[in-house]
Amino acid sequence: MDILFYIAAAVTILAALNVVLQRTPVYSALSLIVVLCSLAVVYLLLGAEFMAVLQVIIYAGAIMVLFVFVIMLLNAGHEVPSQRSRFAKWLGAPIVGALLVEMLMAVWNQFPTAGATRPPHLEGSPAAIGHLLFQSYVLPFEVTSILILVAVLGAVVLAKKEF
Repeated sequence: MDILFYIAAAVTILAALNVVLQRTPVYSALSLIVVLCSLAVVYLLLGAEFMAVLQVIIYAGAIMVLFVFVIMLLNAGHEVPSQRSRFAKWLGAPIVGALLVEMLMAVWNQFPTAGATRPPHLEGSPAAIGHLLFQSYVLPFEVTSILILVAVLGAVVLAKKEF
């Protein structure tokens, strides 16, 4: 099971890098689908089957269809490289190095010491998730849905051609 987790984590990281490094928006969106599906595998390995199904159906399915629709609507083509500023040239590498060191420290601190115990298993049933979502986290849930709606409407307005 551990080897499957590391394989899924490696696929997630490589696909996430591909999302950022691609110059074509459609390929970035396809790489993001790979990221979301490999995260669903991680959820399965953690025993959260319901979250894995939601990840595939909602994010890799519905949300990515919206992203690809907006990309096609905007007719976004190949990205043209621009001249980089001196600020980015001199400070980019040290900032990326500091970020990598911070990430390595965070990963290092996640490994338990010899006497540590595993955390208790959390309830991942649909009823428990629904209870949390619609009672404790209803405001962030609704704000997120409105934010997605505004983003799609903004893309449609920007893509609208004047005749």
